[in-house]
Amino acid sequence: MTNTSSILLGGGCFWCIEAILKDLKGVLEVTPGYAGGTTERPTYEQVCTDRTGHAEVVKVVFDETQLPLKDLLRIFFTIHDPTQLNRQGGDIGRQYRSVIFGDEGQRRQSHEVMKEIENKEIWPAPLVTEVEGETAFWPAEAKHKDYFTRNPDTAYCAAVVAPKVAKARNLYRKRLKKPTSTPTA
Repeated sequence: MTNTSSILLGGGCFWCIEAILKDLKGVLEVTPGYAGGTTERPTYEQVCTDRTGHAEVVKVVFDETQLPLKDLLRIFFTIHDPTQLNRQGGDIGRQYRSVIFGDEGQRRQSHEVMKEIENKEIWPAPLVTEVEGETAFWPAEAKHKDYFTRNPDTAYCAAVVAPKVAKARNLYRKRLKKPTSTPTA
């Protein structure tokens, strides 16, 4: 029996987050897209202007019997830097903010996990992740789906995405759907 839920997670470039989360047991689907802004059906180009208010996010559909929300959130808080305001490394702008969009229960659990992460002092600075209510999700253009899988040799994927994926696969080896080769950094 499955207990399917979905949540929107933003932690910088959606190519990184998608590439990591889609390989986890219990994750049924990961769709890159945009959320939290004012423009309906925004395009990648519009979101990149940092004027629509949207964040690059992934919609994660998961089976809570295999991957409880709190475990998914703990992983989320280790695959990006939740202490960087409106950026991830060299990706700068509000579209790269650390953000969670969810229902009331998901927001409560998000705050609980954030407090746990801060108490463990995993990061050297306070978390700046925004936790917001449910909002419209606009799927990204088809070219962004499975971007890393289809374009591993592009400069950005080789320099930014591959090291994050390798780190996550190493950290969460027992949580992977199947053994995968780890990309070289």
